[in-house]
Amino acid sequence: MASIWAFMLLSQAALFTLVTSGKVCGRPHVMDGIDVSTLKRVFEVGEEVILTCEQGYLPSTATPPRITCTATGEWTPSNLACSPKMCPIPRPLQPFAKGRIEAPFKSVLNFTCDEGYVMIGANESRCLHDGTWSHSTPLCKAVNCPLPKPPRDGKIVYDKPVTGTTTIYGQGWSYECQLPKAPSHERGSCMADGTATEPPVCREVTCSVPTSIPNGVIAFAVMRPHGYREKVRYACNEHYTMIGDAEIRCQNTGNWSTKPVCMAPCTVGIKRGRIFYNAQKLWIADLKPNRVLHGEHVVFYCLNKAEKCGYPVASTCNNGNLPIPECFEEPSKLDYTLKSKNLPSEITMCAASPPPSPRSSATPA
Repeated sequence: MASIWAFMLLSQAALFTLVTSGKVCGRPHVMDGIDVSTLKRVFEVGEEVILTCEQGYLPSTATPPRITCTATGEWTPSNLACSPKMCPIPRPLQPFAKGRIEAPFKSVLNFTCDEGYVMIGANESRCLHDGTWSHSTPLCKAVNCPLPKPPRDGKIVYDKPVTGTTTIYGQGWSYECQLPKAPSHERGSCMADGTATEPPVCREVTCSVPTSIPNGVIAFAVMRPHGYREKVRYACNEHYTMIGDAEIRCQNTGNWSTKPVCMAPCTVGIKRGRIFYNAQKLWIADLKPNRVLHGEHVVFYCLNKAEKCGYPVASTCNNGNLPIPECFEEPSKLDYTLKSKNLPSEITMCAASPPPSPRSSATPA
């Protein structure tokens, strides 16, 4: 009896060795997008597997490829590649997508509205397996505000016509009081939180007697205190350039608006040489009078000694100051009188100007 059991145990051991000593294949390693939901963990030699793409991916081959588990425990190669389907990006959103016109499967679009706008629709959309978006692009609608209240003893003047009992975010208006009163604030608007600016208080305002400006005069004004919105006009002396508005106004704060400034003309500070000014190439002696207005440009000519050519450098009159370029060398009386054809302004112009000196405020023309 013992010998029979021994035989049976030996037979089972041999059988186990026979089954387990054979090669098997594990789950095949596949690229992204290939469907692995039907793949087993272990495959026998000779078993075949048909590879397909997951939902939302497109196969690179028209016929699904087959791979086979070989006796070495390896799978035969596959040339299947699965690429995600693409969803077209809505045209209004393409500038935000840095020029892209499509997005791959599983992409997500997140939407936000600017301040003062509310979103109508979903705030995100996903690219689905069929190449469509889960939600359409939402709309951003401006916040509504109730119509503002006019000030006591005053009225509202809207920037744009309004209808109904509401206005929209960004709409602005002005407050006006019955003269000579002035509103404590002149402007109002529909704000991002859906509220309108509170109405101002109308009160009397007086601005002090206007004062003169350097190098200018007050034109056609009575020297007295002025009321809200009254105006005074200035003018500059001859050859001075006005910067700012010639007219100032008495504001609702009781202060005048900013007065203009009169900027002085310049003198071209060289005795010998040629310049380019007012669309003309002039010898400095022919600039009569020697005067350049504020903000005007004068071109001087410098010498590139290495290339033996001339190049222009521009300078700008700034309130009486016209910098002379550091590269400019004023010629001697002899060179100016007898050798003027050799001056930088008269010889061949360089193909390119050298970079300006960092210490010079003039710039190559």
